Amino acid sequence: MHSVYCKNISKIYHNKKKALNNVSFSFKGKGILSIIGKNGAGKTTLIRILATELVPTSGTVIIDDINIVKNPEEIRKNIAIIPQEARAVQWLTPKQTLISYLMYRGFSYSESKKLAIESLKKLSLTKNLNTLNRLLSGGTKRKVLVSYVLFSGAKIIFLDEPTTGLDPISRSELWNLLKKLKDDYLIVLTTHYLEEAERLSDKIILIDDGKLVAYDSMDGLRKKIKYNYSILISNNIQKMPKFINVKYKIIKGLNSGYQILTNEKDSEKITNILIKNNIKFSINPVSLEDIFYYLVKKTISEDSDNSDNDEY
Repeated sequence: MHSVYCKNISKIYHNKKKALNNVSFSFKGKGILSIIGKNGAGKTTLIRILATELVPTSGTVIIDDINIVKNPEEIRKNIAIIPQEARAVQWLTPKQTLISYLMYRGFSYSESKKLAIESLKKLSLTKNLNTLNRLLSGGTKRKVLVSYVLFSGAKIIFLDEPTTGLDPISRSELWNLLKKLKDDYLIVLTTHYLEEAERLSDKIILIDDGKLVAYDSMDGLRKKIKYNYSILISNNIQKMPKFINVKYKIIKGLNSGYQILTNEKDSEKITNILIKNNIKFSINPVSLEDIFYYLVKKTISEDSDNSDNDEY
């Protein structure tokens, strides 16, 4: 059973920019913990602190009962990080790359060779064992990077935007791989793909401007915004019909149409009115993208109207 405990983590850089501002959360068990936010929100700073690459300006971080701020060396044998900028060495093969990495982590050559082959086999990369990294597809290169950590002795993996720049097929393949790995590892990842976080995560941390805005499961986040259904009207309509005695919020201009956020009970009343007015629509549970924009807007807009039956 793994555990991550953060209390009042702050990070101020030399330019006096506060990248993190009193961030607190805790997580127990295996699975995927995702960190989301806008560019510059503090995602990479937070994951680098958790992976002992950065020291926080203040606050406490305890991973598996180890205070990693005071004793970073004690946790490093149990963790592995693949930074956003990580690249497989172009003139090496996946097998050579992984052997080098495992030897760096303290394994003998014979152990490293055996583990490298096992790891690459587990990721269905056997046919690429001796292919130069520069000849591999983008998705396969990322798989090679993930293979580093499978037999490294680490059970806590940090991935900083692992699918950035991948095509949709390669991204989907890596998602499937991470879904399999989360049964055996605690994976902490940052991503700006909200669909990725929604599909993969057991818990999601949403930070904005260095502050923690929300931390929960998808179901928990849906409850936070009080609207758990999204009705999309993609076509232009002359006038929105009136909805009486229901709770809802209308968002204008989403994909050149309208979005109505509401609850399960009132969604039926609203959709019946739309049908009577011959307005085409689709209805789904609110997505992480809906939640993200709703919570971040409330955070950055002091004058946002939080009353029911309003528009913005």
